[in-house]
This record gives sequence, C-alpha cells and structure tokens, in this order.
Amino acid sequence: MSKLQPSKHLPAPWPRSLRLLGMVCALALSLAGCEQSSQLARIQAQGELLVATRTAGTTYYQGPRGPAGLDYALVSRFAEHLGVRLRLVFPEDLSALLEATRRGRVHMAAAGLTDTPQRRRALRFSLPYQEINEELVYRRGSRRPSSLDQIAPGQLHVVAGSSHAETLARLQQHHPQLHWVERRGVGHEELMQEVNRGEISFGISDSHELALAQRVHRYLRTAFPVGESRQLAWAFPPSGDDSLRRAANRFLQSIRQDGTLERLIERYYGHTDRLNFVDRRDFRRHLRDRLPRLRKFFQEAAKASGYDWRLLAAIGYQESHWRPDAVSPTGVRGVMMLTRATAERVGVKNRTDARQSIHGGARYLQIVEKKIPERIARPDRLWFTLAGYNVGFGHLEDARILTQRQGGNPDLWMDVKKRLPLLAEREYHETLKHGFARGQEPLTYVENIRNYYDLLVWYDHNPPAFQAE
Repeated sequence: MSKLQPSKHLPAPWPRSLRLLGMVCALALSLAGCEQSSQLARIQAQGELLVATRTAGTTYYQGPRGPAGLDYALVSRFAEHLGVRLRLVFPEDLSALLEATRRGRVHMAAAGLTDTPQRRRALRFSLPYQEINEELVYRRGSRRPSSLDQIAPGQLHVVAGSSHAETLARLQQHHPQLHWVERRGVGHEELMQEVNRGEISFGISDSHELALAQRVHRYLRTAFPVGESRQLAWAFPPSGDDSLRRAANRFLQSIRQDGTLERLIERYYGHTDRLNFVDRRDFRRHLRDRLPRLRKFFQEAAKASGYDWRLLAAIGYQESHWRPDAVSPTGVRGVMMLTRATAERVGVKNRTDARQSIHGGARYLQIVEKKIPERIARPDRLWFTLAGYNVGFGHLEDARILTQRQGGNPDLWMDVKKRLPLLAEREYHETLKHGFARGQEPLTYVENIRNYYDLLVWYDHNPPAFQAE
C-alpha cells in the first residue's frame, strides 16, 4: 500500500460530524494495520475462503459424520478463525491443483503438499504443519530392492508434478541409470493399488499416506526411505500481497502452541500402526465371510442406540472376530463378549444369541459413556468410553488421575493413553484407588477398534476396491 503524500494546500474545514467520522475511520485503519485493501481484508469482506484440495484419506474425504481428513480439519478451522465460510474446489489432478494455485484461481491450497525448492519457485508456502518421509514401496512377496540402482527403467511410477518426481530428478544426479514413469490423471491411491496388485513394481509414497494405505492394501511394503524428510505446508499464489499467508502462519503457530495441531495429528494417525499383515488379512476374510450374517443386527442396534453401526461392528470384531459362539477362559461370551453380570444388567438372557449380544453391547456402551464427564467432547469421549468398556471405569479414572498428577490433560485421550500402561507398575498402581490393571490392554483395545472402524468405513465406501484384491 503506497503512502499518502501530504497535500500542499489545506482543505476547507470539514463539518464536526464528518471530522469525527474521519477520526474513527483513521483509527480503524490504524488498528487494522492498513490492511483494509489487502487480500485478507477482501476475503473477510466477501465472507468466503476458496481453497484447492484433493480427495484422499490424508486430506479430505467424506466420513461417517461429514467431511474429514487432516487438511480439511485444519483449513476449516482456519476459515472459522477468519470468520468466513470455506469453499473447496477439487482440480482434476495434482498438476492442475498446483497450476490453479500458481495462477491465483484459488486463494490457497490445502492438499498435503510438500514444501520443496522447485515448488518455491512458483508458489509461496506457509509454515509447516507436519513432517513426513518419502518411502519406496513394493509388493510383499516380490524382490525387495536395497538401493535405487536395483530399479530397472519403467519399473518405478510416480504421480506427475509430485514432490516424488522432484526428489527423483535430484537423486538422478548420483544415480544416472535411474529412470521412472510420471503418470498424469492418477493419484497416489491409484498408484498404491497398482503396486498392491502387482501391476507395477514400485511406487513412492509419503509416510503418512502409506500408513493409511497399508491398512486397506495388505501387500504394500516399504523398501527404504527416498531422500531426506520433508515438510507439509499450505501453498499460496506467488504474486499479490502476503496478508493471507501471514494470517495462516499466525494461525498455524497458535494451534501448535495450544496443542490443537498435535491432537488432530493424533486423531488421524495416532492409531495407524497397530495392525500387522496377519491382522489385516484375517479382517478381510472375516469381513467377507462373517459380517454379512451379523450386519443387520449391528444396524438395528445402531438405530436403537445412536452409535454408528460400523463402530459397533468394530467393537464386535475386536471382542470376538464376529463369532457368536465365542467363549473366553474368563467366561465372557458371544459376539460382544459380555460377562454374566453385564448381560443381566442390559437384559441379555442368551449371550451366544448374536442379536441379543449385539444389542446388549450397544446398551452397555451407552451406560459406560454416561459416566464420562460431559465436558469431554468427541472423539476423545468415544475413546474414553471404549477404554472404560474394556478395563472398567474405575481403572480409567485412575489413569486420568495419574495423567493429571504428571501434568497431562485428563480430558485428552492422547495424554491419558500414555499413562494407561503405568497401571501395571507397582510404583503407580499402589497410589491409586483401584490398584493394578493391565493398562496396555485397553490402549491396544481402543487403537484396534479405531483401525477396524476406519477400515469398515473405507470398505463401505469402496466395495469394488475390496473385491478387486
């Protein structure tokens, strides 16, 4: 904004009312940092933030309760922080997304973009919000390369315009025999499916995307990291004033400082490394062979209780692998593995009757959730409910007390889950009301259910992909 030069001639005196109005306007302009004509001011005046993104498990997708994904969670909070509505656009591929941002057709891009030297020539980036690694991916059972020198021309495929292509171009200086195929019109998910099915030999994936892809594509394996660690950031057009990017940086700094960013990363990625190859293989088989006979009972119980049927199904799978006749050495029985006392409490007469067990489990989940303090919001409230369902509310309260003693937040699952295993250690459980508990078990229990739930949601939306493997 250019400075106003003082006039050589004094104007005629304004009326007193106009002078007061002018003083108020000048003060407002001063307090606003002279950004009334800035891009940020125009966005706030128009009431809309236009953001380019892409559909992926790490960025944006339709979850059970509406839009979800880490980038969506972050940018929707940013729009709310600015006091404007969020409007998303979805370019056809990554190259189109980067070009739309470069040309200023959108205000910014929030799409899990890696901040790279080459991209910085055409775009401006915010402060980073997540650090990742680039990994070479191959199919389980095939030859695992130990270096880039072992990859023949045509075997390695990457998304055109991606940071992976940029990394390979840099590495080619030290590996002149390295050649790869850049694919247009496809995304990361499609390439990972092709590697999983053995249609291409190798791909490259960012570590956070691979963590999600491995849960649904059981043959994906990591060979080795490619290049150095990278940082994800929001992208902005290269020209125009910098007011929106500065506001984004202030916002990202604030959510890093108050713990919001850490909580969101834990929400989307804190449980993704729990399932191994055998877990995922067995889940797929039982999804096909056992769930169809029980699905209507889960849906009935969901309608009666208000829970998502896929959450109830995830609990049932963790409890019994969907076996109505399951019996544990401790005497719990049925799909939801109810104790005799719990069954009586929720009106279940036959624990091995699948319908009774599922409805009873849903009712007991409601009972446990009512014990969770009302101030705790979802999703933390749900994770606490599941932990209490598994280990008992008394032991859960002990873990929350221990969390508070150690300076953590007893209302955050990410803090409490670190203390649950301590319930098995004498120096801690002897100071707590309910004593010893195998605290690792509810931690594993909750994290497994989170994984099974995510898988059920994914398969529910992608049945052709499930059948293709």
